[in-house]
Amino acid sequence: MGRPTLNSVAEAAAVSRQTVSNVINSPEVVSPETRERVLAAIERLGYRPNTAARQMRTTRSQIIGLCIPPSGNGVSGVVLDQFLHSLTATAERYDHRIMLFTAADDEAETRAYADLIASVGIDGFVLTNTHHDDLRTRWLLDRELPFVTFGRPWGAEDTHPWVDVDGAAGTRLATDHLVRQGHRRIAFVGWPEGSGSGDDRRAGWAAGLAAAGLGEGPQAAVYDGVEGGRSAAARLLDASGSAGGAAGGAANLRGGGPAGGVGGGAANPPGGDHPAIAAGAPTAFVCASDSLALGVTAELRDRGIRPGADAAVIGFDDTPTASVLGLSSVAQPIADVAAECVRQLRAILRGDPAAEPATTLFTPHLVLRTT
Repeated sequence: MGRPTLNSVAEAAAVSRQTVSNVINSPEVVSPETRERVLAAIERLGYRPNTAARQMRTTRSQIIGLCIPPSGNGVSGVVLDQFLHSLTATAERYDHRIMLFTAADDEAETRAYADLIASVGIDGFVLTNTHHDDLRTRWLLDRELPFVTFGRPWGAEDTHPWVDVDGAAGTRLATDHLVRQGHRRIAFVGWPEGSGSGDDRRAGWAAGLAAAGLGEGPQAAVYDGVEGGRSAAARLLDASGSAGGAAGGAANLRGGGPAGGVGGGAANPPGGDHPAIAAGAPTAFVCASDSLALGVTAELRDRGIRPGADAAVIGFDDTPTASVLGLSSVAQPIADVAAECVRQLRAILRGDPAAEPATTLFTPHLVLRTT
């Protein structure tokens, strides 16, 4: 028996050769029942597309470029690893390959784009770590090159295709949960102002406090990492007696918000009577990353405050470290994000008509553990 071909798969599945091609290259145009029948035939016969012939026919390399950013100072870098794994797995299902490269900054990354297009003939790019005034996206748009970003083009949301997770919705979920648990002094530990995703996560926390009638809450801005979280917690706990150190929290120290404004809350905030928690100090912390949250829990323990019993801590990203250590966290649907990035980029490469750039915003969910 010779090597299986497109024709032999079509015969085995009782469909046309074009239908088999559609299942391989554009599965969304084939009905689920037919698609399953063709995929079963492909698996049974062991058919593999002739990539070299396809490249000659379509002038496509089937290669997608992705720049790996410098490693950060925290456990939350694992999110990029999860994204990369899911992106690679999804791309391979459509016979695409991911080519990784590095660059020190935006300018170096655009130079890498030019080199890879000239030398490898890369089909398109997936970008991460989007930010305000992103040089990379402007460079690609000016040259009309195919790309999609994991992350919004902050301040210019309608300029190009993107996929992102609603960070504000995630921290709002965390804040609402803490309010329902009876907390009234809920602090936010995040990054310095100007980070698109960091500002987004801060906004969700602030909206949750406002909805509960708690006013402006205490917050600290630090760079990501366990030590940053530890220093932020110390600052917030030590500043509890200063004007604004417990902004919005001291007025509701015992009452817990306006009457009828919050359902299910305890009469007294959790942790309010713990000797190590000063009057007006936060009894709960919403953090922009798991790294920061781990630093907060470490500082609390050093002060004799038990996370989860005397004070609550919720991180963001739901990393494996959070799971092992029992840290409550906001989980991002990374596999869905990666699959959508591939879908959008393939649509661009096929030249699918669209009135405007495709955008997808996924909603995260809250994973409650011991903290």
